[in-house]
Amino acid sequence: MFNKKSIDKDRCMLTESFSRHGYDWWWHSFTARDEDNNEVPFFLEFFITNPKAKGEFDLGLKTKKPKFLMIKIGHWGKDKIELNKFIDLNSVNINYNIPFSVESKYGNLNETNSTGEFEITKDDIGYLNAFSDLGSVKWNINIKKEVPFNVGYGTSKFLRFIKAFQMYWHAEGMKSSYSGEIELNGKKYSIIPDKSFGYADKNWGRGFTSPWVWLSSNNIYSNLYNKEYKNSVFDIGGGCPKVYNIKIKRKLLSAFFIEGKMYEFNFSKLHTLVKTKFDCEETSDQIIWHVSQENKDYVYYLNGSCNKNDMIKVRYIDPNGEKKFSNLWNGGNGICNIKIYRKGKKYKLIDDLTCKNMGCEYGEFDL
Repeated sequence: MFNKKSIDKDRCMLTESFSRHGYDWWWHSFTARDEDNNEVPFFLEFFITNPKAKGEFDLGLKTKKPKFLMIKIGHWGKDKIELNKFIDLNSVNINYNIPFSVESKYGNLNETNSTGEFEITKDDIGYLNAFSDLGSVKWNINIKKEVPFNVGYGTSKFLRFIKAFQMYWHAEGMKSSYSGEIELNGKKYSIIPDKSFGYADKNWGRGFTSPWVWLSSNNIYSNLYNKEYKNSVFDIGGGCPKVYNIKIKRKLLSAFFIEGKMYEFNFSKLHTLVKTKFDCEETSDQIIWHVSQENKDYVYYLNGSCNKNDMIKVRYIDPNGEKKFSNLWNGGNGICNIKIYRKGKKYKLIDDLTCKNMGCEYGEFDL
C-alpha cells in the first residue's frame, strides 16, 4: 500500500544526467501561531539545481546554466511573504546518502530538523531578479513525518535510475508533525505539534509539469460521523506527467488515509483501472478545483477553493534557466469538501469530509 516509508527516496537525486541538468527540492508546509495565538500557514523549501553543470554560481535566466541552492521560506495569508535566498553551491555540503542532509551558511535541512537565518535586501541577487520579497528570517524547526504517500512503481529504483520521468514526486510525510520557532521580520511564531497540520514531500527531475495540481490536508472533519479526525490525511498531485518526451495527459496521483482506512487512485497501477477528471479555474478572487477519480472499487468527488488574497504566485527557475510560470498559484489556507463512495449497483457513501488548512497549487506554463 501507499503508506510504506521510504526515506531512500528523500535522498538527493541529482546524479548522472540530472546532476548537470536537473533539480531536486524538499518542501515543507505547516501552521504556526503568532504571539496573539492567530494561525499563520508557513512554507519552507530547499531547492537545488544543476550541481555538476559547468561554470560558477548563476541564476541562468536563459543566458547561462542555472546553478544554485535556493532556500524559500515565508507564509500565506495576511501580509503574505516569500523570501528566496540564492546560494553558491561551492559553499554547500550535500550528503547524497541516507539520511540526506543539505548544509549551508544560511540554512540546513535533514529528515528531522531545519535551521537557518538570512536577510534579503535590495542589493541581494534574488531581489535584483524579482525572485524574492524583502525581509529577514530565522528558524529552528523539528520535523516528524508520520504518514507517507509512496507512489510506488513511478518512483521505483529502476525508473529512478533510467531517469524516465521528467518530474518525480515522493511524499514521505503527507501527514507530518512540526515543532519549533520562526522569527520573520521581527515577529515571532511558535509551532505546536498537534496543531501544525504539517506536510512534507519532494520533487525532482529535468522539468516541471503543466498543468500543475497539488491538494493536501490533514485537518479533516467527518460530516457523516460528526467528528474531527485525528489520524487522517489526503494528498493529490500531478497534471501532465512526461515519460521522456511522451506526455501522459491529465493524470493525478491520489491517496486518502482516513482513520487507518486507505483509498488510492494511482494511474501507474494499471490493474486498479483508475479514471481521472479535473478542472481548475481562476475567478477574480479565488482559485477553484473540481476533481473526481475512480478505481475499480471506489470513487470520490472533491470541490475546493482558496482565496487569492491568501495565496502567493510561487517563483521557480527550471534547469534551462527559464521562468515558465508567471501564475503558479500556491496556498495553505484552502478548504474543500470530499465525498467518497463505494461502487456497486448503488453507490454507498463511505464518508463526507470537510478539509481545512489545505495546501494547494495550480498553474500552467506561460504561452
